[in-house]
Amino acid sequence: MSTQILERPETQDTDTGPEMFHYVRKEKIAESAVMGNHVIALCGETFPVTKSPKPGSPVCPQCKEIYEAMRA
Repeated sequence: MSTQILERPETQDTDTGPEMFHYVRKEKIAESAVMGNHVIALCGETFPVTKSPKPGSPVCPQCKEIYEAMRA
């Protein structure tokens, strides 16, 4: 029997303040929540959907700007 040592990648704690919520395609939200697939926000950030925003939650300023420009 052999013993292997697995190296853990270095990680940095990037505490950027309160969690920001992003604008994503509506049809992709449920799929991501159930299947764990990553979604792409309007600002380009990629992540799996794990939480639902509550009224008054902070929104990514880049996503908000892009969304408002699309509506105009």
